[in-house]
Amino acid sequence: MHDPDFPYLLSTGIPGLDDILGGGLTPNRIYLIEGEPGAGKTTAGLQFLNEGLRRDESVVYITLAENQEELSAVAASHGWKLDGMHVHEVLPEEDLLVGEGQYTMFHPSEVELGDTLRTILSVVEERQPSRVVLDSLSELQLLADSPLRYRRQVLALKQFFSRRKCTVLLLDDRTASAAGDLQVRSIAHGVIQLDHAVKDYGVERRRLRVVKFRGRPVVGGLHDYNLVHGGLIVHPRLVAAHSRGLTARQQFSTGLAELDRLLGGGIEEGTSTLVVGPPGTGKSSLAAQLVAAANGRGEAAAMFLFEESASNMLHRADGLRLPLRAAIASGLLTVQQVDPAELSPGQFGAALRAAVEREVKVVVIDSLNGYLNAVPDERFLTTYLHELLTYLGQHQVMTVLVGVQQGMLGGSMSSAMDASYVADNVLMLRYYELDGEVRQAISVFKKRGSVHERTIRAFSMSSETGIEVGEVLRGYRGLLTGVPIPVAESREG
Repeated sequence: MHDPDFPYLLSTGIPGLDDILGGGLTPNRIYLIEGEPGAGKTTAGLQFLNEGLRRDESVVYITLAENQEELSAVAASHGWKLDGMHVHEVLPEEDLLVGEGQYTMFHPSEVELGDTLRTILSVVEERQPSRVVLDSLSELQLLADSPLRYRRQVLALKQFFSRRKCTVLLLDDRTASAAGDLQVRSIAHGVIQLDHAVKDYGVERRRLRVVKFRGRPVVGGLHDYNLVHGGLIVHPRLVAAHSRGLTARQQFSTGLAELDRLLGGGIEEGTSTLVVGPPGTGKSSLAAQLVAAANGRGEAAAMFLFEESASNMLHRADGLRLPLRAAIASGLLTVQQVDPAELSPGQFGAALRAAVEREVKVVVIDSLNGYLNAVPDERFLTTYLHELLTYLGQHQVMTVLVGVQQGMLGGSMSSAMDASYVADNVLMLRYYELDGEVRQAISVFKKRGSVHERTIRAFSMSSETGIEVGEVLRGYRGLLTGVPIPVAESREG
């Protein structure tokens, strides 16, 4: 819902933030960006003003803590220049080090606050800017000496800026008392909170939250962001409810006739398939087979590898006669190797959103164990996964999840998490011992899209024939335990 007085919205210049805010900022309002030192407030302010310069607007950066040389260093670290941006320093004079004896009738804070505010007002009157950044409010709060006086001064600034058609970002590093933070929150048109926390391992995690925004709905909750060369990049969290719809689902072949028969004809688009089994049973190879089948139909696919390197995956695909290298060369396949220690859930969601925008039809996540390591709080892994799969499904993307189970034989195998109830289809791979040889079997334990076989079929891989799904393994009991017994022997026993 747009403000009727302003038919357009003002871009923040921060990638992803405008999407969270529903298009941008309402012009001629005051906004508060708060966060601890190091969260990226100064960088966000510079991005906001750089966007104004790009649109040929007059912009002013008023600094109460850093000098122009320090700001230039921050800008240079991101590849920016301050050319065209008016930076006005409102810093304490060196003679303040002498002491308070120079003030005879007033407390020093009263004189300094009055001088500071007059300087700010005169700069705005002179430059007539459309965008202003005030860095930082903590200095004003300390000078105000009381919450009431602080609130009155901020209210006066709000009225002053609104009459001069200014959009203002107030930066607050929250080093002063918490009461002052609530004072400004109640006055500001919108409040954006920046937070960064150190994890036990890997890079620190940065998250953003829109605490308040008047007149327009925003995407609530926590959104990951990165502070990189070039400024802040915000990754809006995936919200599946924004893309709900009722569409017919087409069934596609896996490229293996016997596997299609086992699956009741194939796998439906927009569904999620969990391929689960112990290490070495061929889960990743089967996922690569589904990708190769999609590429053969001319459909794009994306693979996210959390554990195996891309070179190892392609080398294995070559051995199974899967033309994945040719698909990469033609642009039908993208392979991204992910480092869980360096990834946030928001970054991964942004990568999936980009894949959907490229009209990718198959997404492989290999493996769920690696994804588990990328999510800092295990309690919400299932929630993340459900939202992710629902979002992809509503965009008609077929998702393949690889789940590794601990243990080799028997029914005591376990996985890091149970995602079987989240997935639409569950393909299970198993080892079994027969006649002095370790063999593999495949079965379908769950399928929501259609009726499927309840049989257990032979599964094998070789460089000569590639991946093969064989005949039904009849005549044995206990295949899933890993040590099958011929039916005739079990009857005699």
